[in-house]
Amino acid sequence: MSEAEHEGAFVAQLTELQLPLQLYVASLLPGEAAAKDVAQQANATLWRKRADFEPGTNFKAWAFAVARFEVLNFRKQQARDARLVFSGELEEIFAEEIAVEADELDRRQRALRGCLAKLRAKDRELLMHRYASGAPLSRFAEAAGRSVGGLKVTLHRLRRALLRCIEAQLAKPGSQT
Repeated sequence: MSEAEHEGAFVAQLTELQLPLQLYVASLLPGEAAAKDVAQQANATLWRKRADFEPGTNFKAWAFAVARFEVLNFRKQQARDARLVFSGELEEIFAEEIAVEADELDRRQRALRGCLAKLRAKDRELLMHRYASGAPLSRFAEAAGRSVGGLKVTLHRLRRALLRCIEAQLAKPGSQT
């Protein structure tokens, strides 16, 4: 694999891991306003150490280990503050549990993407408008020639259908979704 291909693969894996990485760091720093900054620092460290990553190994485990060290560094810097500090053993337990939760989140996200792909284009468009655009539902209703109430009913129906689909995907034996 050429250096450019290696770097491209690295960027793709790092990009896909952003949400789980942020959630992982936030869960190790509950209530800490600087969690996003620590996650960003972890990203910077991962980028600096990208040549150390060996393709074919577990990228997520490696990235989470780097993030955990960034959390520990942050805590060392904050040690002068009077804060609740967990024992190393408890932190290990938290880190393991959070990694399992991140895997579950990944499975649920893959199931959601698969279920969204099964919807009609206009239903996906409505969901994206509602949850990704930040624009009021009334604007979409006006453009679609529908009432806001009717769209709310449709959204409720779509959410229930997505929930059933996701649960069915996750219930499949051995499903990696």
